[in-house]
Amino acid sequence: MDIDAATREQLQNWEKELNAQYQRICEHELSLDITRGKPSADQLHLSDGLDGILNGEYRAADGTDTRNYGGLEGLMCARELGADILQVPVEEVIAGGNSSLTLMYCAVLTGYLFGYAGNKPWKELEAPKFLCPVPGYDRHFAICEQLGIGMVNVPMTDSGPDMDAVEALIEKDRDIIGIWCVPKFSNPTGVTYSAETVERLAQLGRIANPGFRIFWDNAYAIHDLDNQVNLANIRTATVENDTADSVIQFASTSKVTHAGAGLAFVSASSDNLASLKKQMQAMTIGPDKINQLRHARFFAEFTLLKEHMHKHAQILKPKFQCVLSHLEKAFKDSDLGEWENPLGGYFVSFNTRPGCAAAVVELAAQAGVKLTPAGATFPYGVDPEDRNIRIAPSFPPLDELDTAMSVFVLCVKLASVRKQLEML
Repeated sequence: MDIDAATREQLQNWEKELNAQYQRICEHELSLDITRGKPSADQLHLSDGLDGILNGEYRAADGTDTRNYGGLEGLMCARELGADILQVPVEEVIAGGNSSLTLMYCAVLTGYLFGYAGNKPWKELEAPKFLCPVPGYDRHFAICEQLGIGMVNVPMTDSGPDMDAVEALIEKDRDIIGIWCVPKFSNPTGVTYSAETVERLAQLGRIANPGFRIFWDNAYAIHDLDNQVNLANIRTATVENDTADSVIQFASTSKVTHAGAGLAFVSASSDNLASLKKQMQAMTIGPDKINQLRHARFFAEFTLLKEHMHKHAQILKPKFQCVLSHLEKAFKDSDLGEWENPLGGYFVSFNTRPGCAAAVVELAAQAGVKLTPAGATFPYGVDPEDRNIRIAPSFPPLDELDTAMSVFVLCVKLASVRKQLEML
C-alpha cells in the first residue's frame, strides 16, 4: 500500500474495503486492554513463593526485628539486593517500599523545595526545567507538571538522548536542573543507552547548574528478553568524571516479584542521600521491613534472581514476537509505520504517519481495544507530530494480544488512508 502514490480513487476504494473490515470487527464487541505494562498473572505466579517464606522468623541476619519501627535506610539484606540490581556499593543504597515512583517524587520534591548537597532549591530559579527525552515515560512528566517544573523535549535516538542537543541546551540555560533517563530498554522505545551516551551524561555535571541532577530510572535493569544487554555503569562514569553528585538512580522489583508489593531502591552519592534522608525522616518512620526480609530470603543469591528473570523472559518473549510479527506482516514494505525491535523491557514503540496516532487510538477504542492515549509519551500529553503510540504486550493472554494486534494494524491502515484523503 503506497499511499503517497495512490490516486483519490484508489484511496477511496481502500477506505471502503478497510472500513468494511473495521465495521465487522466492531460487531464483535471486543474488550481488550494493552494500555499499561503490567505483569500478567503467569508472571505474578512466579513469586507466589514469597507467601509464608518467613515462617515466623522475623529477625534479619543482623538481629533486626522486622516487625517493629525504624530503619529508614531499609534492611541491609534488602539494600544488598538493590546494590546487585544497580551495580553500586551497598552503602549508597536506600531500600524502600513497593514504589520507585514514590522515591522519584520524593527526590524531585527534595530538589525543588530544599536543594541537594548545599545547592539552592530549584524553586528559587527563575524557570526550573527538566530535559525530557521523547518519546518517554508519562509518569515522569506528571511529576514535573504537578510541581510546575518546565519540560523541554529532547529527541531519542537509537543510542539514547540526542546528546548534542542535551549539551547545547544545558550550556545555554542554567535553569535546566534535571533530565529524566530510562537507560536500559527505555520506556517506550526499548533503546539501551550506548557507552558513549552514558559517558557524555556523566560529564554534564561539569557544565550544568551545580544543582543539576540526572534521574536515572533503571526500571528494566534486569529485564532482558534473551541474551543480556550491557549498560555502561553511570555511577562508575560519574566517579571517574568527579561528578558523582550529578546522578540519582532508581530501581524496583515491581515487575520482578508482585508488582504491588515489591521493593524500591534509590542510590546516590553520600551527599545526595543525606539531603534525601533529611526529608524522608519527616515522611516515614521506616519501610515495610517484613516485605524486605521476604524478598531477601526469596533471592538469597543473585543467581536466583537471574534464574527468576529468565522465567519472566520465557513468558514475555512470545508476546513481543506476536506484536512484532503483526507489525512486520502489515507494514514491512510500506511507510505506514515505524517501530523498534526491543531486546527487553515492557513496550514496543510505534510511530504512525504524521497526524494519525490519535485517530488510530480512537478507532481502536471504538473497536474494543484500549491503547495508551496518543501523546502520553510526551510532556503535557502533546506529541507535536501526533505519531507515537506505546504498545504494552505483557498483560493480556497471548490469544487476546493476537486479536488486539489484528485490530491495531487495521486501524493504522484505515487512519492513514483517511488522513491522506483529507490532505488531497
